[in-house]
Amino acid sequence: MSNIKATKRESLSSGSTNKLRASGFIPAILYGGKDANQNISINKKEISNIINSDTFLSKVLELDVDGKKEKVIPRDVAYHVVSEEPIHIDFMRIVSGKKIILEIPVKFINHPDSPGLKRGGVLNIVRRKVELKCPAENIPNEIIVDLAGTDIGTSIKISSVKLPENIIPTITDRDFVVATVAAPTVIKEPEKPAEETTAEGAEGETPVEGAEAATKDGEVSKKDEKSKDGAAEKKPEDKKPTEKKPAEKK
Repeated sequence: MSNIKATKRESLSSGSTNKLRASGFIPAILYGGKDANQNISINKKEISNIINSDTFLSKVLELDVDGKKEKVIPRDVAYHVVSEEPIHIDFMRIVSGKKIILEIPVKFINHPDSPGLKRGGVLNIVRRKVELKCPAENIPNEIIVDLAGTDIGTSIKISSVKLPENIIPTITDRDFVVATVAAPTVIKEPEKPAEETTAEGAEGETPVEGAEAATKDGEVSKKDEKSKDGAAEKKPEDKKPTEKKPAEKK
């Protein structure tokens, strides 16, 4: 459990808040339980290593407010629209015996022990977080999903996930899917560039052109042979002697 030091804030004016942020602090509020709401500030450096994690809004922290320690859970973080730096945090006191609704991250383990993934299957994560109703004193950091023995076509439902004691999903009307092991995606081979296709086509056409040329030459040769044979077989017609007319007497 992380221990975070906090300081009470007396002034709530926008000027003092901006000055606070400029000096490296984040304004925050602490609420819940029997105690009154309390305005506090936290050094950005102390919380920077966990504020951007997926588990921040479901992580139990211990706030040390001027020497008084309290277990809290972050409920909301406001970010600057341009710089995306955290500008305000809401913390809720954890009261023993109360139940809290939280989105808990899902962690998948034993990938190498999944026959489906070994055969090229793909883990399709349907829910990276699951909303659970948890006792304030027993909030899990994550939900563990064991992939050992899962084959292609396996559908991992919330009923097959082992949840800590007294923790239940907020969705109770159906057994929803957390993840599936899907068949491998068929990868289509990329088409060859046009230049390569043209070049290959040209190379492929060359012998065809040669064959056509040979065929044409062959046809020509055959025609020539036929012509020659025809000329040899054809007998010359007998020419009749031309009769000369007698010259007319003058």
